[in-house]
Amino acid sequence: MFGRSKTTNEELAEQVAVTAREGAKNRPTPKRREQEAARKRPLVETDRKKARDADRAKRREQMAKQRQAMLTGDEAHLPARDKGPVKRFIRDYVDARWGIAEFMLPVMLVVLALSFVRQPWAMLIVFVLVYGLILAAVVDTFLMWRRVKKKLVEKFGEDAVQRGDGFYAAMRAFQMRRTRMPRPAVARGSYPG
Repeated sequence: MFGRSKTTNEELAEQVAVTAREGAKNRPTPKRREQEAARKRPLVETDRKKARDADRAKRREQMAKQRQAMLTGDEAHLPARDKGPVKRFIRDYVDARWGIAEFMLPVMLVVLALSFVRQPWAMLIVFVLVYGLILAAVVDTFLMWRRVKKKLVEKFGEDAVQRGDGFYAAMRAFQMRRTRMPRPAVARGSYPG
């Protein structure tokens, strides 16, 4: 009754009644106050130097994962601006095509070299190359974005296209292919379906 100790038969009966089941928790649920006490941490660490070093190590590890994801295309660790199927579609479409904008940097180096020649014919070539290439690249990128947007709406719906996606596609198109991050995952000519 009250205060009597259990006999061995009663202990054995309890053990039989609570047998370990496969896939079950097999232990009592912890009390809420025990769980809260286990999670409690001070707002300000007492050892500031140790906390700062731990924070730096955590941030460094996160940045290393992000850098590796930029090289391999791992969706889980990409930055927020590059995540998602819509951004992947935009990247793949831009990487699959030849664009005028990606040749701007090499042409600008030639233009820079020509600008040192102080002849009227060289200045005319520099003027035509600079403004002609910029105009052609902007028009080409605009037309590319209209095609990409149309395909995005067909594949993902009207709500999938967000406000900054056009700028995302344009900035990727203006980079040389080998300097793009995340690295191109598709070959030239293999457009996403």
